[in-house]
Amino acid sequence: MRYEELTIEGRNAIIEAFRAGKPIDKLFVLDGCHDGPVQSIVRAAKKGDTIIQYVSKERLDQISETKKHQGVIAYAAAYEYAEVEDILKIAEEKEEPPFVFLLDNIEDPHNLGAIIRTANLAGAHGVIIPKRRAAGLTATVAKASAGAINYTPVAKVTNISKTIKELKEKGLWFVCADMDGDVMYKLNLKGPIGLVIGNEGSGVSHLVKENCDYSASIPMKGDIESLNASVAAGVLAFEIVRQRMQ
Repeated sequence: MRYEELTIEGRNAIIEAFRAGKPIDKLFVLDGCHDGPVQSIVRAAKKGDTIIQYVSKERLDQISETKKHQGVIAYAAAYEYAEVEDILKIAEEKEEPPFVFLLDNIEDPHNLGAIIRTANLAGAHGVIIPKRRAAGLTATVAKASAGAINYTPVAKVTNISKTIKELKEKGLWFVCADMDGDVMYKLNLKGPIGLVIGNEGSGVSHLVKENCDYSASIPMKGDIESLNASVAAGVLAFEIVRQRMQ
């Protein structure tokens, strides 16, 4: 297992972390703040071993990474990365064909958080990200995921192409988002599937694309060329959901 320290900011994100049973080491609360949601967080913190510190707005602004702390910042003991096997095990326990997101160098933490949120809502069993040249699990990602980071496992791998090959041996097949691919409505997206989303600027890398079984495009009518990476992930994910429900 690999660990990264995690700062959690914002009321909803912190409430979700307590709900999910994530160990919170320390909670910084805006001194004199008596809002209902903040008081709920303080009560949850008092039930565990969390150290509570009441601090000034200046202090919160100083330690905030997102600059949207809403009067509360928590230090989680650690964020634990899953292994790829853990993700497959979840699918097995739910008796569902595996549904996995693979992200090929997503650099924007807001996009990563939004994609984790989409993966959770689409019923995906986990998200796989590369170790290098990509966003990791930071406070901004946790906030953008709206709490989904507590429920959807994220695995970090050295090589996305190698991981695709290994998962193919376990029965998964892969579709990547690509503007030059087949229109997604024409593809059979059922069964054990990996959805590959590429970098915000350059898309899915050539090597990763070569290892995918299909390329899927989203039909677009507008005047600009492409969708934001997290929006494209959402559109494709819910076409997979639609087909899996049939």
